[in-house]
Amino acid sequence: MFEKIALVGIGLIGSSIAHGVRRHGLARSIAIATRRQETLDEAEALGLGDSYTTSAAEAVRGADLVILCTPVGAYGAVMAEIGPALEPGAILSDVGSVKAHVVKVVAPHLPEGVHFIPGHPIAGTEHSGPSAGFADLFINRWCVLTPGADADPKAVDRLVTFWQALGSRVECMSPDHHDLVLAITSHVPHLIAYNIVGTVADLEQDTRSEVIKFSASGFRDFTRIAASDPVMWRDVFLTNRDAVLEMLGRFLEDLSRLQRAVRVGDGPAMEELFTRTRAIRRSIITAGQETSAPDFGRLQGSPAKPEATDKGSA
Repeated sequence: MFEKIALVGIGLIGSSIAHGVRRHGLARSIAIATRRQETLDEAEALGLGDSYTTSAAEAVRGADLVILCTPVGAYGAVMAEIGPALEPGAILSDVGSVKAHVVKVVAPHLPEGVHFIPGHPIAGTEHSGPSAGFADLFINRWCVLTPGADADPKAVDRLVTFWQALGSRVECMSPDHHDLVLAITSHVPHLIAYNIVGTVADLEQDTRSEVIKFSASGFRDFTRIAASDPVMWRDVFLTNRDAVLEMLGRFLEDLSRLQRAVRVGDGPAMEELFTRTRAIRRSIITAGQETSAPDFGRLQGSPAKPEATDKGSA
């Protein structure tokens, strides 16, 4: 599909793209750029690309597809470096968990003739780094693209086909709508998980040890989410603060109502809420976003394959 794909950043998502491109023969060559030499050496040892450099500008020269796979907080500096080196006619995309901010920081550095189509593969695990990637990561996972109104339809179709070849289901929407939807489906849940696990971290040593020892599935799931890349999630909350605060405000209002129901012993109110939330869970399973297998599909008695989450990105 492409002569040369340049991956700027080679963590979980970037390395998984590289594996998928290799498996499906989607490019003649893959160029990999990352700031840290040790990360670059790891990517080279894994055979993820055909060329390796710490210069993002060098990596994107001659590339007809460039994908930014760094934390979104680095996009401004990366674009200042690669902007003059981008090829006319090339497609520029990304994998960030926020989109309105990405458009804002990328647009000033975008050369004429380069097709900018922001993207967000909603897939990931709690692991990070080049060795964490695997080709199956995107299979049956959503990838959201947020092309502008003036985007070239042929370039959009080409990028849609690329993500479909990696196994993704693709949908297009506006950047602002993406950020609002992801605020409640991904960003606020991560914020809550970080906070709950942080509460345990602040407990006295004896109590903290017992919480860890007797962790039930609910707390285990929170710890998995809270183990995600801290730099990436710091940038998500800094760059999508308006949507996160709006959804967090709604959550806190609902939490206050639930707190009152618990305090006054309002059983019918609690049962009504819990019944509605079960319906949402069933809808997620019906939509193919989760499994109904016992213990949430965890493998028993053997090491589990990394569980897919909505890190993406991000």
